[in-house]
Amino acid sequence: MESVFKEAKKKMEASLEHFKKEISKLRTGRASAAIFEEIKVEYYGAPTPITQLATINIINPELVIIQPWDKNVVAEIEKAIIRSNLGLNPVNEGTQLKIPIPPLDEERRKDLVKLLHKILEETKAAIRNIRRDAREKLKEMEENKEISEDDKFRGFDKIQELHDEFIKKAEELAKKKEEDILQV
Repeated sequence: MESVFKEAKKKMEASLEHFKKEISKLRTGRASAAIFEEIKVEYYGAPTPITQLATINIINPELVIIQPWDKNVVAEIEKAIIRSNLGLNPVNEGTQLKIPIPPLDEERRKDLVKLLHKILEETKAAIRNIRRDAREKLKEMEENKEISEDDKFRGFDKIQELHDEFIKKAEELAKKKEEDILQV
C-alpha cells in the first residue's frame, strides 16, 4: 500500500515541477533568463538551447545581455529570439546581443493571466488523474485481498490529502505568478 502512496506522491511532485517550469516561461515585464531557456538555435546543424551557447546576464529589469562563447553564433541567436514570438527585438552589437524587455501592456498582461490559468487547470487535471489511478490501484489491491476494506478507505483518505496538498501548492504558485504578471 505504501508503494501506491510513494508512486502517487512522486508523480504529483513531477507534475508540480513541470508546472513551475511552464510558468517560469511566462513574461512578467521584468527580465528573466527563464524566458530564453526553450529557445533553440541552429548550431552546427543541431538545435541547441541558448543557455548552452551563451551567458545570459540580467543587467536590470528592462535589459538582458546575451554573450555567446562562439562569436560566430550571435546572428543565429538573434534570429532565434525574433522567431520565438516573445515580442523581443535584440540589438546585435557584434559580439553580444542587448535585449530590451518592453513593459507589458494591460491586454498582454490579461492574456498571460489567462494562459497561466490554463496551465494551472492542466496541472490540476494531471494531479486529479494521478489520484484516480492511485484509488484504482487501492481498489484492485482490496479485490485481490492484499489489503482490507478499512485499509482501502484509509488509503483513499491519504491519497485525497496528498491531492489537496499538491493542488494547494499549484494554486499558491499561480497566485504569486499572477501577482508578478499584473504588477506594473
